[in-house]
Amino acid sequence: MTRVWKWNRPVTVREVLEDLQRERSIAYTTVMTVLDNLHQKGWVRREAEGRAYRYEAVSTRPAYAAALMNDAWAQSDNPAAALVAFFGMMSDEQRRSLRDAVRIVQGPETPEPAEPRETAVEPGEAGERPEPAEPAEAVEPASPAEAGSVEENPGSATGSPGR
Repeated sequence: MTRVWKWNRPVTVREVLEDLQRERSIAYTTVMTVLDNLHQKGWVRREAEGRAYRYEAVSTRPAYAAALMNDAWAQSDNPAAALVAFFGMMSDEQRRSLRDAVRIVQGPETPEPAEPRETAVEPGEAGERPEPAEPAEAVEPASPAEAGSVEENPGSATGSPGR
């Protein structure tokens, strides 16, 4: 899949073969079999061109990665704990990317209206207002230990298309 995503256009077995052979020795039939398997699994579509096929990725690499993350998160019996554990594994750069992605999804931020300023009013004075309610206590994100345990799947998905 890496080679198919790399070109971002329909590719032939021959093109993938020649690119792979720059790094290692590999047979034409091996590349053909892998691309056929990817087609059968629905990860690439193909179109006949003479006696050969041109293969094209069904989704982008980022969309595929997002689908994997969504599937893994959906399988958790405690999604909040899974997210806390996942965020705990992230590098600073990944956390910055996450913050940027959240900003993009949420759209441009609109400034919150300013809180009206409270002025001291003695009881019994004209314009007396009831005392404001106590602000709600801020909820801090739980640590992975407080959020509960998260089942780990040490293996990767069989037949991962990252190759």
